[in-house]
Amino acid sequence: MGLTVCEANCRLRSGLRPKEAQAVAKKQISPKLKLQVVLEVLSGERSPGQIAKKYGVHPNSVGVWRKQLLERGSENFAQYNAVQEYERRLADLEQLLGKKEVEPAPRSLAEIALLKGSLGRNG
Repeated sequence: MGLTVCEANCRLRSGLRPKEAQAVAKKQISPKLKLQVVLEVLSGERSPGQIAKKYGVHPNSVGVWRKQLLERGSENFAQYNAVQEYERRLADLEQLLGKKEVEPAPRSLAEIALLKGSLGRNG
């Protein structure tokens, strides 16, 4: 039974204990948005607290994301290269599959026998 943020806030205001209100559904934040937030922090134009407020996230989250990017940023590029390699391999396999689809395959035992017979007579 997950509560929305609005429902949890309403329950808090109505006097329910905080523990009951902690069943709030955790807000899912995309990696793209996290990167955008961290890049704004790194630009130095605003404080992390101001940026957190702008995007509706907790200031501690902004600090965690910044630390993760600075510590593991190069890993993200390595993963990007791995994804490119898999995409290239997938394209190669799709091309091979396409070639196989162009070649008609025998559909019945009679067609197979006919093909064997014609190969035997010519060769």
